[in-house]
Amino acid sequence: MPFFIPNDEDQSVYRFILAAAKRARQLQSGARPTISTTSRKPTRIAMEEVRVGAVEVELLPEDWTPPEQELIDEIAEGALEAPVQG
Repeated sequence: MPFFIPNDEDQSVYRFILAAAKRARQLQSGARPTISTTSRKPTRIAMEEVRVGAVEVELLPEDWTPPEQELIDEIAEGALEAPVQG
């Protein structure tokens, strides 16, 4: 199953760690490894899978906003525009 991480050209190590962490969570939740390995640790398996390109990682566009943030922004705008009753 693909997962999404921020697209930041200057932080390729950061992207690698994010991808490996998300994949490790998938493995801990019962996903099967996509590579043959002797390791039993989900973090080591995930790092190897990401390193060899065995899992699909999709980069988010730079202008992407999480849906939760959009909702927070809408609520904040509504609260600021609502008349004060008292």
